[in-house]
Amino acid sequence: MPARGFRSHSAMNAPVLVERDGATATFTLNRPESLNALDPAMVDGLVTETSRLGDDDGVRCVVLRGAGRHFMAGGDIRHFASRLDREPDVRRAEFTALIGRLHAAIEALHRMPQPVIASVHGAVAGFGLSLMCACDLAIAADDAYFAAAYRNLGLTPDGGLSYALPRVVGSKKATEIVLLGERFGAEEALRWGLVNRVVPLADLASETAALAAALAAGPAMATRNGKRLLRQSLSQPLSVQLDAEAKSFGACAATADFVEGVRAFLEKRPPRFP
Repeated sequence: MPARGFRSHSAMNAPVLVERDGATATFTLNRPESLNALDPAMVDGLVTETSRLGDDDGVRCVVLRGAGRHFMAGGDIRHFASRLDREPDVRRAEFTALIGRLHAAIEALHRMPQPVIASVHGAVAGFGLSLMCACDLAIAADDAYFAAAYRNLGLTPDGGLSYALPRVVGSKKATEIVLLGERFGAEEALRWGLVNRVVPLADLASETAALAAALAAGPAMATRNGKRLLRQSLSQPLSVQLDAEAKSFGACAATADFVEGVRAFLEKRPPRFP
């Protein structure tokens, strides 16, 4: 297991930073001067680090956050502008390839066995909204504001937003969010189920750390299998899902965590999972 405080992409000006504190890994989008806007270098960092974290058995929980005053304001418009003189067919090929590569990170977040918490503040727009929706849980500061924003650039969603939004907020609300691109606040995001909690900005870091610690201290197999069962249920028939539940229940019952959980219940004390 990497040591406490381990950092990947350690250069402070790298577009992504990954730090370890015990069993929790914190993934920081690190272009604060650009509102953490997505450029090709950040795409590479997202793809590399989400794949690496998913394979790290020492990590029990992942936190995804943005450096500076914002989570992520979407794609880097300056990068877009640098491609405006290209022929349409060239732009089509370049952006199709770039987004196709970016989507490997979204798939990695969905497949990652560890629960992933999005800790968001400030702007959560465009791909930033997609990225938040790809996480398992989201906690928002009360200053957070959200927008699909793609329509303003004549674009359609990327990052799985068209997959996630209808499943979270329903078809009608998803259509409104994408086609109108209107900005909405943290309380609306909470009411629509896009975030789990809204907290004062000053408390975002501590509240996120407490949530991550609770997840990291939980039963490892039950936490990972619970995430997997919920994720796969969106595309499985009932009979297949019931079979998967039975197999997971049996596998969890064979662990030391199950023994500890039952004993703790009978002894009327909190469980202490290894």
